[in-house]
Amino acid sequence: MPMDVLTETGRPAAILAELEKKVLWLSAWMIHNANHLRPNDEGIKIGGHQASSASLATIMTALYFEALRPEDRVAVKPHASPAFHAIQYLLGRQSREKIEAFRAFKGAQSYPSRTKDTDDVDFSTGSVGLGAAQTLFSALVQDYVRAKGWTGGRKAGRMVALVGDAEMDEGNIFEALLEGWKHGLRNCWWIVDYNRQSLDAVVREGLWERFEAIFGNFGWDVVILKYGRLLEAAFAEPGGERLRDWIDNCPNQLYSALCFQGGAAWRRRLLDEIGDQGAVTALVERRSDAELASLMTNLAGHDLPSLTEAFARARTHERPTCFIAYTIKGFGLPLAGHKDNHAGLMTPAQVEQLREAMHVRPGHEWDRFEGLATPAAEIEAFLAEVPFATREKSGPAPVVAVPDQLPVPPAAGRQLSTQAGFGQILNEIAREDSDLARRIVTTSPDVTVSTNLGPFVNRRGLFARENMADLFKAERIPSTFNWDFSPSGQHMELGIAEMNLFLMLSALGLSHAINGERLLPIGTLYDPFIYRGADALNYACYQDARFILVATPSGITLAPEGGAHQSIGTPLVGLAQDGLAAFEPAFVDELTTILAFGFDYIQRAKADGEPDERTWLRDETGGSLYLRLSTRPIEQPPRPLTPELSRAIVDGAYWLREPGPNAELVIAYQGAVAPEAIAATGLLAEDRRDIGLLAVTSADRLNAGWTAAGRARERGLVHARSHVERLFEPLPAHCGLVTVIDGHPATLGWLGSVAGHRTRSLGVEHFGQTGTIADLYRHHGIDAEAIARAASALAPARPVRHLKPAS
Repeated sequence: MPMDVLTETGRPAAILAELEKKVLWLSAWMIHNANHLRPNDEGIKIGGHQASSASLATIMTALYFEALRPEDRVAVKPHASPAFHAIQYLLGRQSREKIEAFRAFKGAQSYPSRTKDTDDVDFSTGSVGLGAAQTLFSALVQDYVRAKGWTGGRKAGRMVALVGDAEMDEGNIFEALLEGWKHGLRNCWWIVDYNRQSLDAVVREGLWERFEAIFGNFGWDVVILKYGRLLEAAFAEPGGERLRDWIDNCPNQLYSALCFQGGAAWRRRLLDEIGDQGAVTALVERRSDAELASLMTNLAGHDLPSLTEAFARARTHERPTCFIAYTIKGFGLPLAGHKDNHAGLMTPAQVEQLREAMHVRPGHEWDRFEGLATPAAEIEAFLAEVPFATREKSGPAPVVAVPDQLPVPPAAGRQLSTQAGFGQILNEIAREDSDLARRIVTTSPDVTVSTNLGPFVNRRGLFARENMADLFKAERIPSTFNWDFSPSGQHMELGIAEMNLFLMLSALGLSHAINGERLLPIGTLYDPFIYRGADALNYACYQDARFILVATPSGITLAPEGGAHQSIGTPLVGLAQDGLAAFEPAFVDELTTILAFGFDYIQRAKADGEPDERTWLRDETGGSLYLRLSTRPIEQPPRPLTPELSRAIVDGAYWLREPGPNAELVIAYQGAVAPEAIAATGLLAEDRRDIGLLAVTSADRLNAGWTAAGRARERGLVHARSHVERLFEPLPAHCGLVTVIDGHPATLGWLGSVAGHRTRSLGVEHFGQTGTIADLYRHHGIDAEAIARAASALAPARPVRHLKPAS
């Protein structure tokens, strides 16, 4: 390509073509080095996806070196990670050391990761479908931030997803499309790598038509990028229309097979099927085998001029755009088109063949400009002016001040559920004209009212880019709730799709990094349905998004609703999920304390934060919060929230009844079973005066601190003690421990291992059914009598010895 040919932005197109070759080579070599050259004592395939990276090499070259702007953000198809790292290496944003260690410990990651990679990943990808949907919700969050006037002089960026065509099978993608349509999505591009191959097979014929119809129905512009400039020129030749018709009707499997077989196979097939000894035959025969192969594989997804022109055109408007880019899986590699190429690796001989084609000398494989015809100085000058590369990492967004104590609803001595208390706390915050109140944004999958967000929404309104009046209010129909939508609103209403909830929370919880503006997101859902969105929840935490998840109702306490609306294993999700601190308060004053901590905790981000030697928790690094709340009203204790009590609540547990020096029994409970645990303690205390009652507010934090302190002792810090270890220090060795929770008993069952106490763990292990709370608690053995029976079996009462008075 002559140097005087320019791209859409007036930059040398020949250099762009040179960079495309380097992206292809470096990504292929990175994977080859990991699997064939790097020491591998385990003998296990390292993997990588040479073919998947190759199919996107041209598209990513056009994007990163030409089309993207500093304000844009990209989610890269997981299997194109090597191409992403190669581009960052060429831009000087990734080290050779990291790419040589691709898929090794502390090397460039298998799939782009915000938290594990060092080369400025915008959105983590890995679990297919989630990265694409994340860009949609990030575009909505960008609109939310800009509607508030929080732009900081920044332009609105495009949220771009590189999506595999097989990835479009994921249902969460279509759930997200519906939500985007509801909210008037803008500034979002999805580029579908339409290589017509999945992991195991070749995709069905005509899939592109379904994609076009689906996206069109949701209000997207659809741009079909099918033929490159070589093919378009050939179609203009005599016989060219016959060639176009043949390609249009060629089955996907046959097309892929011919791509693999090469020019001679193309020639035989074309002459057999459309050769006419006239114009079509002449069109084919004018080209050598190599030229014919280049022509027949010149799809628009591998044609830089076609791509840069399409991206520049889409930049002129804000409408969401889906580019369906025809590509060949493995393009430019010896395994191009083969149906087994997804996880396949090039052999050493094939890599040597590629090296020769790329003019790469042995020993110079990692050199950035090795084998290129353009002088290095010209390429460096080109790279220095790449628009996207001028982006600099933004500093941390300002922290929103949080008061030491939030307003506590007047609850002492009356019946109140934690769910109702949550609504009242948010309502009190919403009354204030504070930065805290302004930065909270709530969201819920169509359960806003039933999870007690209604009072907050009444005060703060629902968000939309344009005003939409509540017609019930306008028609003077009495209603408890005011559903006015406006740009000033602070609630993002979602449809019934938990995956969308967690993706929205992920987008809101990354606003400080993506938009430079901190939000304090709160999402509510029914606790049993955490499982529906568990993949997206894990993804949000893996990205280090920051949010507060409020799950209510929980357990079997929503008794009349039956087993379908009762949760058993969700406390174990809270216990096991990295990046998520799980709490289950029983009382509203506990909840108030935890929320005050939580608003601060989700803003902390000290990457090298050391554990707090009081709890051995890494609180300086921060994270997200999961509050498991209940609809069960219980009597609230009249007590002052002292600093000591508040600290213990946040640390995970405190003594509601402190055990005496000769304690034979401790009951430990978490959550809504507090009344049963208290009643059982009263029953047992008649003949066990030293019985203790432990209120656990966070099994998660107790467990994390305990295991961390254990590791510290193993490293020689012999005095390391966690919060739960200090709580249990006074207990005699013979003391028995009964744990109880409205959830899986394993949540608290590990407590007996802290100091070696005999333990009986009560909880719910099987699906519930309809009934009253009393019925179900009795059925599952977590009522007061069952707790007392378990305690009596574990620690039988000892007869009291009456000594004779001394004479």
